Amino acid sequence: MRNEYDIIIIGAGLGGLECGYILSKKGYSVCVLEKEHIPGGALQSYMRRGEELDTGLHYVGGLDEGQPLHRLFSYLGLTSLPWRRLDPQGFDEVILPEGSFLLRNGYDAFRDSLTEAFPHQKEALHAYTSLLKQVGDDTFDGLRAKNASELSGTSLFSRSAWEFLSSTISDPVLRNVLSGTCLKMELSKDSLPLYIFAQINSSFIQSAWRLDGGGSLIAGTLTESIRKMGGTVLCDSQVTALKERDGRLTCAVLSDGEEISAGTFISDIHPASAISLIGESACIRNIYRRRICALRNTGGTFTVSILLRPGSVPYLNRNRFIYECPDVWEPSPTGTVDRAMVSFRAPSDGDSARCIDLLTPVRWEEVSRWAGTRPGHRGEAYKTYKAAKAEELVDFACRHTDLRKSDIEQVFTSSPLTWTSYTGTPEGSSYGLVKDWRDPLRTVLTPRTPVPNLFLTGQSLNLHGVLGVSMTSLITCSAVTGETVEF
Repeated sequence: MRNEYDIIIIGAGLGGLECGYILSKKGYSVCVLEKEHIPGGALQSYMRRGEELDTGLHYVGGLDEGQPLHRLFSYLGLTSLPWRRLDPQGFDEVILPEGSFLLRNGYDAFRDSLTEAFPHQKEALHAYTSLLKQVGDDTFDGLRAKNASELSGTSLFSRSAWEFLSSTISDPVLRNVLSGTCLKMELSKDSLPLYIFAQINSSFIQSAWRLDGGGSLIAGTLTESIRKMGGTVLCDSQVTALKERDGRLTCAVLSDGEEISAGTFISDIHPASAISLIGESACIRNIYRRRICALRNTGGTFTVSILLRPGSVPYLNRNRFIYECPDVWEPSPTGTVDRAMVSFRAPSDGDSARCIDLLTPVRWEEVSRWAGTRPGHRGEAYKTYKAAKAEELVDFACRHTDLRKSDIEQVFTSSPLTWTSYTGTPEGSSYGLVKDWRDPLRTVLTPRTPVPNLFLTGQSLNLHGVLGVSMTSLITCSAVTGETVEF
């Protein structure tokens, strides 16, 4: 096997595979190293009873022609996958104690439909959607930023999402509606930057899509494309160390002792995990190590994947976000389930759903006592915890939807521990590192590191989610090549 490349990429998540695709397309010899049996990271799917179940991918935004993700995916060769558009008249439904609210695609339609429900907030909704449209129109401005200061300043990273929302929208119910789909991020009144809140919500208002099939379709397509262009993707290849000489990395050491050399290295794993691979270094000072390790991780997710009895539940071409709390920005004080996302998997045929995912945020403290254990070897107490949490989440969904327990054929679960085991994410974080509007220069990382030939990519930089990670991949590759990636 070849043991020297232009570029080594550590981790075959979406960011790593996209960087591999971009750089292979530019003629570099690329090797992507993945510790798991299959590539994909949070895009990994798994099979149960003949059904492919997803882990991290449920829907994407801004994929219609001319919209940001469509532009990115056209360049990456991903628009030909079997995408299914969610109902433009109600792509998301927010269910609150005060009632149910459908969100429509298109900035004007989104604003006008909510104005009908909240006529006293007409001007406020205009201001809200105007800002989101501006952020959506300026999506790619961040790709031209030269440094962290420029990125954080021009991209609204230095403004508070909560301050903007609370000062613009006076009605607390409407604030909950506008924030109700934000189980795609970690809402924090203290830290969440306005850019993250606005960019993610803006992309889904543009258009919303599901994939007819698992997220592994994306990973598989990128992997195949990299290999066709002469690149290498190696699974079951865990990097345990990065060797440095004369202030530059020289090779990656695998768990079996094999060494693979390269001139440039890109890490698609958690930044703290990447830095821990480097021992004594002439470039990385202890103060930098402490800074990276001190950054907080966002919380995790507990997921129940339900296989339904054939013909029992009609397919719903939208998502539901359900709350039993007065303020969606405040976490559950007791850890009990008081919110959930209900996501239907697109059926392969017919109008009946075969699989539904239920997702709810969970704190790391709920599962931390089993940290360090392996899947299938966590003990009876962990099985009991998962069963109880799954039942609580299913009961919650049944109270607010037409789902009945008699419709359920079988359930499968995943917790933050699952994410830690299969993606290597510390504390099972769903959205990477916490970005803090009060300190963007410290918490919003850029691809460059103190080691001149080590670069970062992935959800802990800039913006998480499919759109955010794809944008960051372009930023990383531009830093590596020294020129803006034209797409």
